[in-house]
Amino acid sequence: MPQPDAAAATPATSVRDGRALGPKAHRPGATLAVTSAATALTLMNYTAPMLTLPSMARAFGTPASAQAWLLNGTPLGLAVLLLVAGSLADDHGRRRVFLLGTLALGLTTALGGFAGSTLTFTLARVAQGAASAAVLAASLGLLAHAYPAGADRIRATGVWGAFVSAGIALGPLLAGGLSSLADWRLTYEALAAGTLVVAALGTRTLAESRAPRPGRPDIAGALTLGLALAAALTALTLGRDGWLRPSVGLLAVAAVVLTAVFVAVERRSRAPMIDLSLFRRPAFRAATAGALFTGLAVIGFFSVLPALLQRGAGLSPLTTAWLFLLWSGTAFVVALQTRRLAGRVSPAYQLALGFALSTAGVLGLFGALEGASVVRLLPGLVVAGAGSGLLNAALPRLAVDSVPQERAAMGSGANNTARYIGSSAGVALALALSTAGADVALVVSAVLGLAGAAVTLGVARGGRGQEVRR
Repeated sequence: MPQPDAAAATPATSVRDGRALGPKAHRPGATLAVTSAATALTLMNYTAPMLTLPSMARAFGTPASAQAWLLNGTPLGLAVLLLVAGSLADDHGRRRVFLLGTLALGLTTALGGFAGSTLTFTLARVAQGAASAAVLAASLGLLAHAYPAGADRIRATGVWGAFVSAGIALGPLLAGGLSSLADWRLTYEALAAGTLVVAALGTRTLAESRAPRPGRPDIAGALTLGLALAAALTALTLGRDGWLRPSVGLLAVAAVVLTAVFVAVERRSRAPMIDLSLFRRPAFRAATAGALFTGLAVIGFFSVLPALLQRGAGLSPLTTAWLFLLWSGTAFVVALQTRRLAGRVSPAYQLALGFALSTAGVLGLFGALEGASVVRLLPGLVVAGAGSGLLNAALPRLAVDSVPQERAAMGSGANNTARYIGSSAGVALALALSTAGADVALVVSAVLGLAGAAVTLGVARGGRGQEVRR
């Protein structure tokens, strides 16, 4: 039996192994506010290039074959370091990792605004992804500590998921507005300033919590996982120029081999980054599969939708931003209301419903991305937004509920790792398919959404069968 999180056991103070870490009081409301704000800014940073991609590509002289790097830099950094960040947060302090992440995100976002080439901007985006990993993994760990269980946790994770949607919505809107008034670089300077303000607020409001394990940090696991994911995502991005090229094949083989090495390392480690026994839990498998297909089917397609609308329908960046806000704003409202489903619909079934609605909305856009009127786009965006809201609310709740309390940040890291591996693959796939027509990318997104619903339902039903047999 895992030992309960010491921090959760005495919520009035910050503790480690029963000893006070400091005098800062436990303030759940402040924790929710700061972590939600940081999460929104992280997602704004993630989605801003969706609107600035055409202008950045012109400024940098980026060829079409390399434009995926301008979008995939951040998810690469996220996917590589999320598990590492979650493990570090649990073992060395969630507040500490969160604050370091917000500070680093602010600084690297500012550097991105000064980039002068595709390479330097991509490197800045990778660094932003690494910082974002610390923010996202530690923030859910902080929430799990602040809201140990029950209705309050359901509400808190719903709010946190809603701010994921809010960040997705506001990033392109901010980018579109500032790009129409000034240079696209101003977007990144504004995001940097906001993130640094949140970092300052966090130092005054957050209480520390941790659940340290015996043993040294899992350096071998971090190294092999990082190399495996970097190889896989680089192969996916380079594959757009030809999947049969030797370099793509070698990277794919390297990714498979390194993944096998990572699994072997984790099995032998005294303090693994990811406890592989968690995959025996149906809820954990559902959370991981749901996150992966959310990235593939939803984030991947909607990451390139603004560029498709500007290119195919001839819409301005600001008009595109308002349409994108309709999708992500609907997701925000729906995510806030999902607490009403608690006790009626399990998180796994909520995921399946979210995939079904997202797929229906995406299919509603069929034939409307090239030259159709704005009105024609509205119903599909609203329905898809409702589905995305259900996904964004269910995933964080399932991520922390499916693991022991003391491994909350690990659960968050695993969930978000799957999400951003999926999104990196989804972006590369959508960009490659869009060359054959926007509707081709749309149909593949819908098929992946249906697959996500089927896999999630299958895992949930399998888990129920296991419970019955027990």
